[in-house]
Amino acid sequence: MSDLSAFFQSVKLPVMPEVAHALIRTLHDEEVTIAQVRDLIAKDPVLTAKVLRAANSASLGLRREIGTLDAAITMVGLSQVRTLALTACMNVAFPVVPGLERTEFWRSCMACAGYAQWLAGGIGLDTQQAWLAGMMLRLGELLIVQVRPDSLVELERQPQIPGDRWTREQRLLGFTEAQVTAELAHRWHFPTAIVRGLNTASAPLASQPLSQLGAVLHLASHLADMAFSEPEIIDALPQEVISALDLNRDWMRNRLPERDTFFDISTL
Repeated sequence: MSDLSAFFQSVKLPVMPEVAHALIRTLHDEEVTIAQVRDLIAKDPVLTAKVLRAANSASLGLRREIGTLDAAITMVGLSQVRTLALTACMNVAFPVVPGLERTEFWRSCMACAGYAQWLAGGIGLDTQQAWLAGMMLRLGELLIVQVRPDSLVELERQPQIPGDRWTREQRLLGFTEAQVTAELAHRWHFPTAIVRGLNTASAPLASQPLSQLGAVLHLASHLADMAFSEPEIIDALPQEVISALDLNRDWMRNRLPERDTFFDISTL
């Protein structure tokens, strides 16, 4: 099964709630207001509660609890609140996959999102867009397992080297989870930059012109697959991708964030 369009003919696409589609449309709108995003999220009390829980998790150093969407937007920012809301919607939209450790899966997504946001900041890319794309990167695996449940053991095998999950997927299917996610993002009408970034993430240097977001996602996924966060791991990353992004390696070593500084979305 190497044809991605044929693959999608056999997939039952996740159903996104209307509030999620409305939030996606705001990603294209540079003039969207705080009130518009707040009011969209507030239409869904369960979603509001999840966003507030995630915002509080991200703001543990505060002396007071974040109890309203207005307060959440003030403390963590409009873009991050919108991104958290979209993340919560996607978490619900994707069913539990038998045999998959769901909490660990979402923690991996969280790590990839956090590293993508950090790397994007280092080159002046939209950090919230990078966070959202990083969080989505592995969602394609959930669709792959829906069609090929027999592939789960192989896909979830502990990687011998970061990024080799893409190699296994290419061998088994003819495409990667990142490309599946890109097609899903296209069908959900995400911004073109996110779709192309996801589509090129598994091999960013093979597509020209370079998608900086795709290269950022490539590095972020490698970092998320690594078991520790010591500065030395920068030397284990694909150096040609770092060079293509013109990232400063000393900055990377000195500013490498700890995983526990990322938003905890594993319980959304």
